[in-house]
Amino acid sequence: MRLRRRGLASINSEVRDGILPAADGIARVPADPRAEGHTPRSYRVTALIIACALFMEQMDATILSTALPTMARDFGVPATNMSAALTSYLLALAIFIPASGRLADRFGSRTVFRAAILIFVAGSALCGIATSLPLMMGARFVQGLGGAMMIPIGRLVLLRSVAKEDMVSAMSWLIMPALIGPILGPPVGGAIVTYLDWRWIFYLNLPIGLLGIVLVTRYIEDVRADGPVRFDAWGFVLSGIALGCLLFGFEMTSRTGELPAALLLIAIGALAGWAYLRHARRRPDPILDLTLMAIPTFRLSLIAGSLTRITQGAQPFLLPMMLQLGFGMTAAASGLITIAGAIGSLMMKGLAPRILRKWGFRRSLIVGGLGGSAGYAVCGLFRPDWPIALIFAILMISGFFMSFQFSAYNTIAYDEVPSSRMSAATSFYATFQQLMLSLGICVGAAALHVGMLGSGHARPSLADFTLAFMVVTLVSAAATIWNRRFAADAGAELSGHR
Repeated sequence: MRLRRRGLASINSEVRDGILPAADGIARVPADPRAEGHTPRSYRVTALIIACALFMEQMDATILSTALPTMARDFGVPATNMSAALTSYLLALAIFIPASGRLADRFGSRTVFRAAILIFVAGSALCGIATSLPLMMGARFVQGLGGAMMIPIGRLVLLRSVAKEDMVSAMSWLIMPALIGPILGPPVGGAIVTYLDWRWIFYLNLPIGLLGIVLVTRYIEDVRADGPVRFDAWGFVLSGIALGCLLFGFEMTSRTGELPAALLLIAIGALAGWAYLRHARRRPDPILDLTLMAIPTFRLSLIAGSLTRITQGAQPFLLPMMLQLGFGMTAAASGLITIAGAIGSLMMKGLAPRILRKWGFRRSLIVGGLGGSAGYAVCGLFRPDWPIALIFAILMISGFFMSFQFSAYNTIAYDEVPSSRMSAATSFYATFQQLMLSLGICVGAAALHVGMLGSGHARPSLADFTLAFMVVTLVSAAATIWNRRFAADAGAELSGHR
């Protein structure tokens, strides 16, 4: 797919730059041809602007996790039911992300990116005035609609603007400012909940979003497809029904008395998923292009990254709740402890290019996966008599390993994807990324609920949290099976490893 504002190039140049498949039939990724004129400073400016949107989304998520017990009390529902507020947001991401690439190609990346921020800000305002859990779920869904277009399109802009040898560095620049959100989120959220009102959590997004709209308007190019873009409407409907029913079905399994309805939703979701698979095989341009799974590095990154993200999705839900309900901490105190993971993530970003250059993707992902899983397993053993410094250190190390894995997965996933399929690949990958984060919340909540049923507790105990952490840790540890299947030289051109 060619882009506007680009001059005609020879076929030989297309092959050389990786835009068209090479003669051996293997698609190599790319830097977009427009990247040839981009200096390091220009791609860093683009990355920092996109990171503003990521900062807003990440800060909102981490603040909300700290506030869940207080919001549950105000809404008059059990604390475990508040997982629905997280799931409804991630559900919107999973449903609408597949359409994000097509929308950007048709209407322009700047136009859609700017509209996405505006929708996210509107959803934040609705969250701030919500008076019940159902209203909060609806408002979070609106937020998710904006988030579904913000991050994939931002990543697509960056992928089309960066030379291949600068990709690891560009991803680090994109993620590093966004990590400020998770660092500020827990203490800011704890302070807001303890000393103000949790509704200010959402009102904070308004000035940040308005600033993002101004920066996008000024600095982001309005890149779009040069030819007509077909939209797979039937595929969008089927995939939305499948993802929506499966997510809410799994989430409802953690609620008392709703198992029959949960099983019905799961069955409907599975049937819609089967119908989508049949539809996708017959259509040349399905909204979720399953033929991308034939690309080795994309397939392995998607599977291993999905398993890892289940744990990462559960941890922000389980940890603040354990510290507040199990340890008796205030929201402010628990927020100060949970920033440790974000600090560990921030420490890792400067080291990621050097680690990958020395050890390569395969070895680094194996070690990082085992280290991160072990760290989160220890989280389940935390007890009130543990030294706070020790808890903080363990969370920081866990954050270091987990964040390194996501940086590596997000980079190597596109190593063999041709430029013409980059839009489809970013939408496909981001859909499963958010789906697994949602599933992580569901798995964590379900494991916690099973523990409560087994112990006969109406309120989760520390042993129940231990069970939940062990369950999600086993899932992320299973990613090692697929990490070992990467070729020893996978992503060598990206990392510089020889």
